[in-house]
Amino acid sequence: MQRPKQYHLDAALRVVRYIKGSPGLGVFLKRGPISHLFAYCDSDWAAYPNTRRSITGYVIKPGDSLLSWKSKKQQTISRSSTEAEYRSLAAVAAEVTWIVGLLQELNVALNQPVYLYCDSKATLQIASNPIFHERTKHIEIDCHFVREKIKKWTARTSSCFNKASVG
Repeated sequence: MQRPKQYHLDAALRVVRYIKGSPGLGVFLKRGPISHLFAYCDSDWAAYPNTRRSITGYVIKPGDSLLSWKSKKQQTISRSSTEAEYRSLAAVAAEVTWIVGLLQELNVALNQPVYLYCDSKATLQIASNPIFHERTKHIEIDCHFVREKIKKWTARTSSCFNKASVG
């Protein structure tokens, strides 16, 4: 970290105090076989007012347990909400790739395809359409990556819509 300030130390100490004060809390995985992997992703387009960068967020769940999660500022500026959502989908696909590899190393077999959920219909259409258009050329690498993972895992993409999240 370059040039840390007092408020950085205060934030770190607050986290340490929280962890020390709640030793019984944590992330727990249920015992038994992992039959499904569910991955949910979302983005907040142009969330940072000064830079207009978007935020990627995702969670990955084997069944009902929480295994992996992330919320992070995207490295590039997205020109549309669909692009921001697609970068989120690519990020969760990369994490799922790593988790599937880890499970294979541990001799844990997945009996079902990986389910990738996204709340953007346009993003799901790009993921399922093998034809590139001029308007998606700038996210072509992410498109190829996600499509390859969908084929390799026999993954399924699906929308998840609710009142608070409309894509």
